[in-house]
Amino acid sequence: MLDRLYARVRAHAAGPQAPFWLALLAFSEASFFPIPPDVLLIPMTLANRQRAWVNAAIATVASVAGGLLGWYIGAVLLATVAKPIVHFYHAEGRLVALQEMFRKWGVWIIMIKGLTPIPYKFVTIASGAAHFPLLPFMVASLVTRGIRFFLIAGLLKRYGAPIESFIERRLPLVCGVFAVLLVGGIVVMAHL
Repeated sequence: MLDRLYARVRAHAAGPQAPFWLALLAFSEASFFPIPPDVLLIPMTLANRQRAWVNAAIATVASVAGGLLGWYIGAVLLATVAKPIVHFYHAEGRLVALQEMFRKWGVWIIMIKGLTPIPYKFVTIASGAAHFPLLPFMVASLVTRGIRFFLIAGLLKRYGAPIESFIERRLPLVCGVFAVLLVGGIVVMAHL
């Protein structure tokens, strides 16, 4: 079953609509959606390694734009939109802690947390809720998300064949590790 799903994702990742879906996923993940854009960035880059930098740029720009929406949700729509999103992840206490961390550490929170498997939407919403200045937020988001997506794309461009072979041979293991990292990031956010 996983092999067929992977084959379908890989086929769609090479299709003409893939950049649109990558942009949509990166945008929504930065503000409200639970699935990170890596699930499309990786197969898209493996399908066409010559477009690695374009894929990374799409993911970066869309993620920063989605981060702007997340910041707005936190700053303006905290009670009506942000609280239900945070409650969905059982991270109410973490939102308060992140707000305080923004007041104390500012841009360093965005830079560090943007590289981790911790869902980026918590960073964007918390920065808005803390009324962190928008320009430094956008610059830090651009840097940290760019580093993350260009690093992934660069590694796949350089070492694509062995990575692809490893993924295809050990697909259940790769999916399991990815799921653990995703759930682990959410759990860490809820309990820190």
